[in-house]
Amino acid sequence: MRAEGGGVTDLVWVTCPWCFESVEMVVEADLAGEMVVDCEVCCRPWRVTVRRDRFGDPEVAVERND
Repeated sequence: MRAEGGGVTDLVWVTCPWCFESVEMVVEADLAGEMVVDCEVCCRPWRVTVRRDRFGDPEVAVERND
């Protein structure tokens, strides 16, 4: 996972827990918490957890949403 930015949006690379493809996600600067997102490649659902470190940079975790 790689984050860039720190401005209005952050670009984060995540790996789909179903098909293992790397996918770029756009994370809004004020976004934090959990959400369900479908993979752009295989269309299966992920549970995405977004936390912010003390500098406001995103920490994103992705897992299967069975």
